[in-house]
Amino acid sequence: MSNEVKKEKGKKGGKVVLAICIILIIMLCVIIYLLLHKDDDKTKRDVLINEDNVERVMTEMEEKTPTGSYQVVMNSTWYFEDGSKSSDNAYVENARANQNPVYFDIVRSDTDETIFESPIIPVGEHMNNITLDKKLSAGNYDCIITYHLLDDEEETISTVKLGLEIVIQN
Repeated sequence: MSNEVKKEKGKKGGKVVLAICIILIIMLCVIIYLLLHKDDDKTKRDVLINEDNVERVMTEMEEKTPTGSYQVVMNSTWYFEDGSKSSDNAYVENARANQNPVYFDIVRSDTDETIFESPIIPVGEHMNNITLDKKLSAGNYDCIITYHLLDDEEETISTVKLGLEIVIQN
């Protein structure tokens, strides 16, 4: 072999070793970064469910939550003749397919004011003719309804949040 061929092979071998070293250094930096920025104290957040994602989110929750699941049965828009009367169409059911009693709270999205707190609803029971706890003026209100799934000691084991529109006609 000529000296020129040996020099070229030496250059190629050196480039390969250099590339491997660079890759190892990058991998080491990434590992160190991930270890240093690991956040074990993340706050667990509830998932907002709407008409567009309800099936997907419920499927994901059933897969992740071995303690039970919740089948939502309710109207997504509640109409009230005025802010102090009961609704003709507001309906919430704790379906027979569910495993846990529930209660729910309704909060206005714009003010975070709680406008209704339900009693505990046993499995298979429902609520209708609902009257809000707070009187509202005529208008449309975007709200969040939060279901609390309860264990045998009536402690919350998980929650489900949904969008709800409340319409006060007069």
